[in-house]
Amino acid sequence: MSDAKDDKADAPKKKGGKKKWILIGVGALILAGGGVGGGLYATGMIGGSGGTHEEKKKDVPHLVPKSEQKYAGSGEGGEGGGEGASASAGGGEGGEGAADANASSYYTFDKEFTSNLLDSVHFIQVGIAVSTPYDEKVITNLKTHEIAVRSAILMALTETDEEQVFTPAGKQQLQKRLVKAINDTLKEKEGFGGVGNVYFTNFVVQ
Repeated sequence: MSDAKDDKADAPKKKGGKKKWILIGVGALILAGGGVGGGLYATGMIGGSGGTHEEKKKDVPHLVPKSEQKYAGSGEGGEGGGEGASASAGGGEGGEGAADANASSYYTFDKEFTSNLLDSVHFIQVGIAVSTPYDEKVITNLKTHEIAVRSAILMALTETDEEQVFTPAGKQQLQKRLVKAINDTLKEKEGFGGVGNVYFTNFVVQ
């Protein structure tokens, strides 16, 4: 009699053990499903995150091959101050190599820049144009932030001494400094530079 009672007493325990294992299995499946869903969401396969990532990519300027050149931009780069100075455009952009392999779009600032020279009684007046191997987004950014860009150019000119404006090598150094000043401003405003060269359309020292 006692053995029969023991068997009956053990029976609920065994059933409870099976339920416990079933619940553990279901929980594991839920966790696994959540992990897969999270992975798909992170990679943009679920929800709108993928679309947002693509939109961000579209906002970044792209290099324009020479075969697709449209001669966009305002005005043309001049030759008054020598050859254009190539420099890294910043924000992941290519520098001289990008300019050689891709088309160039130009933008000319309407007004000339006038500034005193550093520790000198002379002042400089220059016309400036820039080029970019990237699409029209860079030109658009230049127009949008032209006030800030002009300010950065004037600041760079005030740090220029006589030696830089009276020698070809000095003018080339000035061009490179202007490229950096412009790109630093664009990267601050838009997160991307894009200007590869600066050209002088007019260059007067008085």
